Order: sequence, then structure tokens, then C-alpha cells
Amino acid sequence: MFSRDNWKEIFETIQKNKLRTFLSGFTVALGILIFVVLFGFGNGLINTFDEFFGDDATNVFYVFPGRTSMPYKGYKSNRQIEFDNDDLAEINKNFAPFLEYSTPRIFRSGLVKYKEESNNYSTRGVGPAHQYAEKTIMMKGRYLNKEDIKNKTKYAVIGRLVEKDLFGAHKSIGEYIDISGSAFKVIGVFQDDGGDNEERNIYIPYTTRQLIEKNTDKIDQIVLAFKPELGYAGAMAFETSLNKFLREKKYINPKDRNGLFIRNVADQLKQNQQFARVLQLIVAFVAFGTIIAGIIGISNIMVFVVKERTKELGIRKALGATPKSVIGTILLESIFITTISGFIGMMIGIGILSSLGEKLKDFFITNPNINLGTAIFATVILIIFGALAGYIPARRAARIKPIVALRDE
Repeated sequence: MFSRDNWKEIFETIQKNKLRTFLSGFTVALGILIFVVLFGFGNGLINTFDEFFGDDATNVFYVFPGRTSMPYKGYKSNRQIEFDNDDLAEINKNFAPFLEYSTPRIFRSGLVKYKEESNNYSTRGVGPAHQYAEKTIMMKGRYLNKEDIKNKTKYAVIGRLVEKDLFGAHKSIGEYIDISGSAFKVIGVFQDDGGDNEERNIYIPYTTRQLIEKNTDKIDQIVLAFKPELGYAGAMAFETSLNKFLREKKYINPKDRNGLFIRNVADQLKQNQQFARVLQLIVAFVAFGTIIAGIIGISNIMVFVVKERTKELGIRKALGATPKSVIGTILLESIFITTISGFIGMMIGIGILSSLGEKLKDFFITNPNINLGTAIFATVILIIFGALAGYIPARRAARIKPIVALRDE
């Protein structure tokens, strides 16, 4: 079956039927190429979701106050809910077994100056734990600590791009910047994988922000991190308990969706990953459809090939060729063409994915790729079915009697 004469005959057949061979190979290569590219796009979609959530911690709740839309326990609707330091303290006390850390947030924006340079930036009044929630990476100096919160220090941690805008190549640590009329000492510079917008923020102690604003105790938002060992089910139960607790404390109707908002990052991440995987399954289904189309194509071509060579096969059998040798010759040709074409299509597909990189990020596809094992597995499957596509018509041909084959027109 694998003799030198067989291989010589296969190459001679390919030389004589270049168009037929090209069409057979093109069908196979195209099927694998489309599969690899589409499957890679599915992985790119998952990468986008992972990247979107990857710059912040995923075991976090962001709690926002809203405006009520229903009356409740004597309180009218359209009431603005506010959080204060006492709310944060009670949450820490009542949910201590579930909490890893917590921090308030106070958002402001204003003009920031350093000597002759100035620009508008967002400032966030936060606690030390905010560094973990945002996965803030310190480049220089340090982050805010408990002493800064306790002493209400006028210290600031600035983003990388804030330093670039205001200080240029000059030293920033230890220098003073004017934030909306108040002088703050720069104690650290950070970077953030969230992108340029995140690196144009300035962090200050939330207690200092409250002191500047007439010693208020109001906070805009509460960030809570649950212990990872709770798992997804535990996190969902914690969210339900927290929601009930805050609604009772703030007199918000349990059915009022506008009075309080809790953004559960873990839940959002899981939902989006499930959505991305469903899309990937759909894409994979379409991709396998192209492989099936390729198998059908190669099968049709092989039927034609056997039909074209019926007389030749009849002469072979008349000269003493066994059915096994007839099947082997045709099968080997089919496997050879399918294997070479399949791996060419696979390599082209992988090359296309590698060249795309971040180019499709605007279409929510980040770094599309496919596991080499998956690509090889799909190619091997196509080769196996390509062999079957050649075996079935070859087996039929091997059963034809020589006298009948020689009469074929």
C-alpha cells in the first residue's frame, strides 16, 4: 500500500489532474482556515470580557445611593438617598465575617495646578483599601494609609499621566499641588491597567475631602470586597443580605429599583463570560459547519475521481490487482491531499489570527487566538473524514467486476 510505486503513481495522477487536485485541496484548506479564524474570534471575545474586568478586583460590590420612586413607611417618593460614615461603619460591623475590606468613595473634579502648569482632573476621596479594589500599581512613593485617614492629611497620590502633564521630567514626590484651592503634598505616583482615564485620577484621604467640605460625613459610594472563599453562591447571598440591610436602614421600598444600586462585579463577570462562551459555541458550530462542507466537497470530488478512473481500475483488476490494493491507492491519494491542504489551511488561519492582535478591539475582539491542540484536532478530524470520503467510493470501485469496468463510458 505504501510502496514507492504507489507514491509515484499518486504524484503522476496529481500532475495530470492539477485543477482537480487544487479544488480538492482548496476545499479542505478553506474549511480549516475558516474554523481556526472563527474559533479564534470567539476566544478574542472572551479575552475582551476578561480584560474589561481584569483591571479591577472581581470580588467587589459597588454600592450606589439612588432616588426613590415609591413612598415607604411615611417617606415620600423622589427622595434622594445619601450614604455617610455611619453606614460604612455599620456595614463593617454587621457583615464582618464576609468582608475582606471596604472603602468609601467621594468623587470630585476641579482645576489642579503646579507652578505654571494646570489642568482639570478627577479627584477621589478614598481609603487605603481602594488600592486593592482598583488594583492600583504604585510606581513611586506610597499609597494612602490609615494614619492619613485618621489625621486627615493633605496628601495626594497622582496618576502617571497627571505627573507627566504637570511635572514633565521633574521630580513630583514631595512637591505640592493646588487642588481646587487647597495645597496637597504628592506622596505617590500610580499606574493603572484600566487605561489613560484611570491614570488621570488623583486620590486623597476621604476624611480630608469631608473636612474641606465643611466637615461633612457624606460619602458618594461604598466599595466592599467579599472574601474569595465565599464563592459565587456565597457572594450572591451576601449581596441579597446587604441589599435588604441597606433598604431597611434607609427606608427604601423593597420593590423600589431606583432607591439603591449594587453592582456585583463577580456576577457581571460570570454573566458576561457565560454570554461570551455561548457566542463561542455558536461560532464553533458555524466553524464545524464549514468543516462538514469541506468534507462533503472532498467526498464529491473523490466520487468523481473514482468514476473518472473506472476503466483504469478495471484494467488493474484484470491484471491481478486485489481490491485491497485498489482501495489503498485511492485512499492514500485522498489522505495525502487532505493532510497537506488541511495543515496549510490551519497554518494560514493561525497566521491571520497572530497578525490581527489588537486591530479588532473596536469590535470587542481582543487578541484572537486558538489553542494549537484544538487547531490540530480539528485538522485531524478533517483528515479522518477526508479518508472516509475517499474510502467509500474506492470500496465501491473495488467491488466492480473488471468486465463491467471496461465497458464503462
